[in-house]
Amino acid sequence: MAGGAERVLRRRIKSVQSTKKITKAMELIAASRILKAQQRVNAARPYSEQITEVIRNLAAAGAGKGAALLEPRDAVRTVAFVAVAGDRGLCGGYNTTVIRTVEREMQRLQAEGTQTRLVTVGKKATGYFRFRGFEIDDSFVGFSDEPTYEDARTVAEAVVKRFEDGEYDAVQICYTQFVSAGVQRVQLKRFVPIETDLLDAAEKSDGPRADYEFEPGPGEILDRLLPRYAEARLYAALLEGSASFFAAQQRAMKSATDNAEELITKLSRVMNRARQDSITTEIMEIVSGAEALRSGQAGGSDLLADNALKVADVVGHHDLAHSHAHGSDHRHL
Repeated sequence: MAGGAERVLRRRIKSVQSTKKITKAMELIAASRILKAQQRVNAARPYSEQITEVIRNLAAAGAGKGAALLEPRDAVRTVAFVAVAGDRGLCGGYNTTVIRTVEREMQRLQAEGTQTRLVTVGKKATGYFRFRGFEIDDSFVGFSDEPTYEDARTVAEAVVKRFEDGEYDAVQICYTQFVSAGVQRVQLKRFVPIETDLLDAAEKSDGPRADYEFEPGPGEILDRLLPRYAEARLYAALLEGSASFFAAQQRAMKSATDNAEELITKLSRVMNRARQDSITTEIMEIVSGAEALRSGQAGGSDLLADNALKVADVVGHHDLAHSHAHGSDHRHL
């Protein structure tokens, strides 16, 4: 094995090892943040449950008729989408799944003749749709990892205002629901007008009800409460998306770490096998050279001297034979 090729393999193994350290660290960080994200989801749940209960009570008192955020439009000409993605990548298909879901739904509505508008949350969604030439009404970035209620309020106020002003006839929100560390599902739900299932359930309920007195009236309270309810729903979606992001990132980084370990093993085997072949070749060359040297020393290594001696022996034998022949002739005479 050439020394240059061995250096290339060593350099590549070190590079993969460095990458493995990074992916392992990111995996551990994501795993620790999943727990914190779950805790934030659980902490926000009581507020959402209580505000839902208050809306039920207001509905039972006769409120909700004619509220702007509750009444569906007669003709839905413009539908807006709120795409909740992440600010960062390295999280598998987390961002891609949300983006593709929104894009397919927008294309379906456009084919039916409905206009679509777009509001993005997260750098990845914003960058993708801008690159594809989509017109974005509002974009919000920088808080997808740890969203706060104020972030949700900012997004909700912008969307609700456009809805109340008549720019949007309906708004749908697309986010990733956190089921468990191994399961996350993309959800596409109506955001505004707020679904009236809660009001219908309250009106049809046959169970015992508490009798409340409201000051000011139920309608005025509901008008103030519905924007808070929209903010709470959006905040829950942001929290679910944050937890889903870290879960997806943990899986992606674990897969990258495992792949790096497998690649290091393969490269090490290639380098060791090539090194063994190189060592074996060198040993064979040394042994062959030593054997050739030993053979040369045993049989004589000076070819000129050897040939000269052979010629001298032949000449000497010929002269001796000739002298014997002349001697015998003289004795015969």
